[in-house]
Amino acid sequence: HKMTAAHRSLPFGTKVRVTNRRNGRSVVVRINDRGPYVRGRVIDVTPAAASALGFSGLTTVSLLVLN
Repeated sequence: HKMTAAHRSLPFGTKVRVTNRRNGRSVVVRINDRGPYVRGRVIDVTPAAASALGFSGLTTVSLLVLN
């Protein structure tokens, strides 16, 4: 139920605002894992974060590093 995410290079603990470009919803997640390892994907969010962003599966997002 946490708002966390995986990113290949951002340091653990970094907070990132993720915005769903299709509907404008955004959440702040904390990086706590490495990945994704699929070409073309930049970030993996938890199911709780995906739900708050209004999608399941894949969507196009914008990222803003907050700290």
